[in-house]
Amino acid sequence: MAREVLSSGLHSSLTPDTTVVGTISVASDIRIDGVLDGNLDCRGKVVIGEKGKVTGCIVAVNAEIMGEVKGNIKVEEKLVLKSTSVLEGDIEVSVLAVEPQAQINGRCTMLRTRPSETPESEN
Repeated sequence: MAREVLSSGLHSSLTPDTTVVGTISVASDIRIDGVLDGNLDCRGKVVIGEKGKVTGCIVAVNAEIMGEVKGNIKVEEKLVLKSTSVLEGDIEVSVLAVEPQAQINGRCTMLRTRPSETPESEN
């Protein structure tokens, strides 16, 4: 039976010795250094530490991945994949920064940050 963990604190974290099976919904930033077997919905920034492992989809405003993610990621603003990151899944993002040696196996779709601006003609 899946469980949902809700948090509205200033900052939440999953310590290295913690495993969560289920969905996490958080209204602020979260750092995961443990294991999450389920989806993560974050209205702030997600940080997956070097020892952190997520098997499931991640939706966030911003994200920085140093550990492993097996699942799709949708980030409204900026996603940073550090050199130690391993990602198996598709990405939807506005801004993507990838360090050398980061591993990505999946597709990337760039989201529009704002509509194209048309230059006004001068009279």
